Amino acid sequence: MNRILLLGGVTEALAIARTLGPQHIYSLAGIGRVPTDLTCQVRVGGYGGAEGLAQFIREQGIDLLLDATHPYAAQISHNAAEAARACAIACWALRRPAWQPQAGDDWREVADWTELTQALKPFRRPLFTLGREPLQHLDEIPLDQFWTLRALEVYPGNERCEVIGARGPFRLEDERELFQRRQIDVLVSKNSGSSATEPKLEVARELGVPVLILKRPVLPAVDREFWTFEETLEALAPSGS
Repeated sequence: MNRILLLGGVTEALAIARTLGPQHIYSLAGIGRVPTDLTCQVRVGGYGGAEGLAQFIREQGIDLLLDATHPYAAQISHNAAEAARACAIACWALRRPAWQPQAGDDWREVADWTELTQALKPFRRPLFTLGREPLQHLDEIPLDQFWTLRALEVYPGNERCEVIGARGPFRLEDERELFQRRQIDVLVSKNSGSSATEPKLEVARELGVPVLILKRPVLPAVDREFWTFEETLEALAPSGS
């Protein structure tokens, strides 16, 4: 494998990118900060679906596609698998393990926004940690609810919603203060599996706050799957420089 295209989206992807030499490409969707201190090339932006990604792979002479996107970026993962098949190259994926409920947790899995809306009805002060998606629903907030949204950047809210811009890792004591100060009575989260954002689950457990978990999407089959940065790096070792 002479040239790797690394699709980023999780923290581990940047760690992998830091090991790659100048012939490889680290690809980002453009959300969040773009690193400027890497030896490998950095590409920002979309491809125009699986066909556009396949065209890029051919033009750049990519030998291996490594999908390290977010567990909920299902469309990108499906495009990656399809493009790799079309180009007859290997597609590997780093898929972070999901969080597992522990003793004292009150987790309630929901499949989509419609189910989430129904599950939220008994609550008054939810904390959303779904990224930007709830911003599309600000005009649907019930009169008896006040939403706190946490995203990477600050966005406009309204009279019944405040948006907090914050980036992990989050400290346990700060999460406790947030829950208590805002009187959070339910946490809404994706099951990202990230240790950087796990403290919110610990606080919910401590306080007996229910957690509405958005169900993980089904991801496509790939040639090789890895569950940790270390496993991935070991497999890439002959190609990293």
